[in-house]
Amino acid sequence: MRTILVVGGGYAGFYAAWKLEKRVRRGEARLILVDPRPYMTYQPFLPEVLAGSIEARHAAVSHRRHLRRTRIVAGAVTQIDHAQKTVLVSLTQGHQMVLEYDIIVVTAGAVTRKLAIPGVAEQAIGLKHVEEAVAIRDRLLTAFDQAASLQPGPLRRRLLTVTFVGGGFSGVEGFAELLSLASSLVRRYPELDAGELDFHLVEARDRILPEVTDGPGEWVVDSLRKRGAHVHLNTQVVSARDGHVVLSTGEEFDSELLVWTAGNAANPMVSSHTDLPIDHRGLLTVRADLRVGTDADPVPDAWGAGDDAAVPDLTSSESGVLTVPNAQHAVRQGKLLARNVVAVLRGRSTKPYVHHGLGAVATLGLGLGIFQYRRFVVKGLLAWLMHRGYHVLAVPTWERKVRVLAIWLTAVVFGRDIVSLASVQHPRDAFVAGGVPAPD
Repeated sequence: MRTILVVGGGYAGFYAAWKLEKRVRRGEARLILVDPRPYMTYQPFLPEVLAGSIEARHAAVSHRRHLRRTRIVAGAVTQIDHAQKTVLVSLTQGHQMVLEYDIIVVTAGAVTRKLAIPGVAEQAIGLKHVEEAVAIRDRLLTAFDQAASLQPGPLRRRLLTVTFVGGGFSGVEGFAELLSLASSLVRRYPELDAGELDFHLVEARDRILPEVTDGPGEWVVDSLRKRGAHVHLNTQVVSARDGHVVLSTGEEFDSELLVWTAGNAANPMVSSHTDLPIDHRGLLTVRADLRVGTDADPVPDAWGAGDDAAVPDLTSSESGVLTVPNAQHAVRQGKLLARNVVAVLRGRSTKPYVHHGLGAVATLGLGLGIFQYRRFVVKGLLAWLMHRGYHVLAVPTWERKVRVLAIWLTAVVFGRDIVSLASVQHPRDAFVAGGVPAPD
């Protein structure tokens, strides 16, 4: 039997392994998936995890529950030596191991793009994983509890100040959902006033949501500003030392919560620790059928897809255009990759990746959203319902669909859960202190 090794269990990797299990005959090949996390994160649900509209675990799809014929290795691939057909894996326990393979599928994804800005590394939280979304929510809820016990002043103002950096879909959706949560939460705190909430969205370009056209993007900015948010366009964060945010416009303020969503960067393992071909951006060079290499110089037994791969966009009239690194493409690339790998195993021809976008849809808080397909734009409640409908259909497995629907229906009756479990990040504090929480 040949060994097919899948590097990364995100969208493209999970779907590739999932579909390979369904297509590979028993005895034809063995499957291995390597990922440090035991689940695939359904990232479009992270903003709703922030807002408490979805239970955190329901935004994660278990590898072991759904990949029943695949060997799961809990670790991160740190080096690929395709010449020897081996990978070096750093296990979660701190050890290392070498895995051999016959066919490799590289779907390691991208990493959050960081900039050398003072204080960001120490203060900011990303928004790519479930743990980060939970931490942001708990930080906000804890800040409300602390602010309610203080008199108006600088410390209370800092606790009620939130800053998001990055105006892409992840940043705007997360910002809008957290603003929606805070606006509803303040009603539960008679000590606080809605006017004390201070939400800042910082974007270096002159617009947000680059996936939609100018008109809908401006509508989103106006909508956020009408809800009391500050949207800073053509602005950069200069410093965030000790939570004191300094903007390139000269504005300064203290912020208890800093969320960094300023785009993606090439995965360091792909860009620097493999002998597979990469382009000038550090992305894996792949053909239209998702094989690594070029039409003139293909690399045998190597495949790539998702955010770490430079996949040609055959729907574009211009040459050299790549598919946008988003969930729509990663899911479909993973499925096609599985079909093409099996086709090659059985001596059949492969198919190129071609996908015409289905439009862009975003949630902007409870009951508010925006959808655009070419020139067709929907705003408000209908767009929000379209967002929920699309994603409950798109999230993999019926088990997850049912769980998410059940939470949404429960929230309609009882509202959001507003309990903070921030103390779970330090579970031994109460035990060590003898029942009294240890001071920070």
